Amino acid sequence: MKKLILLLGVTLSMIACQENSENKIVELASADTTTSENAVLETVHNGYHIGETAADFKLKNIDGKMVSLADFKDAKGFIVIFTCNHCPYAIAYEDRIIALDKKYKPLGYPVIAINPNDPAAQPEDSFDLMKVRAKEKGFSFPYLLDEGQKVYPVYGATKTPHVFLLNKENGKNIVKYIGTIDNNYEDANDADEHYVQDAVDALIAGKSITKANTVAIGCTIKVKK
Repeated sequence: MKKLILLLGVTLSMIACQENSENKIVELASADTTTSENAVLETVHNGYHIGETAADFKLKNIDGKMVSLADFKDAKGFIVIFTCNHCPYAIAYEDRIIALDKKYKPLGYPVIAINPNDPAAQPEDSFDLMKVRAKEKGFSFPYLLDEGQKVYPVYGATKTPHVFLLNKENGKNIVKYIGTIDNNYEDANDADEHYVQDAVDALIAGKSITKANTVAIGCTIKVKK
């Protein structure tokens, strides 16, 4: 009986090793792109995780000017929020996004809002209507269009709104928080957990962030079919 169990264990180990070997061969065989391209593809597929360095971008603002994170020389970090015009969740959070910018921009953490939706898939999120919405609400922050939808997949945004809190460290933008703004999109007054606010406050105080990941609640990002 012991010999049978031993034989079975060896056989299973050989099968596992063979499968791992075959998987590596498949991965190598499919690696037709360069190492750097593979790294980019992996980032696009998985999105950012806490502690990783977020890449800069250059996107068109509603005033027609191109904006990048590097433009904000005095910033200590950024509250990057993927949001849009039409989504009820995004609309519900607009005043809170404005409040975040007004509170934290003077402290070195401005809001950078990015519309990730393809206007062809959702006409209400066109560049012209972005300008209208920003004027109506009095946005105090850049409202950028992810033209060609090249930025949101790299970050790993899946909803509107979806927040990525970045902190400048040794010249790099390090991801410190990913998720939703608070725990009640319907009514700000009923929210009793303010994730983004708590995260920024922790960074300013030099403390660790208690809850660095939450589930983003909102509309799916609209992609042209």
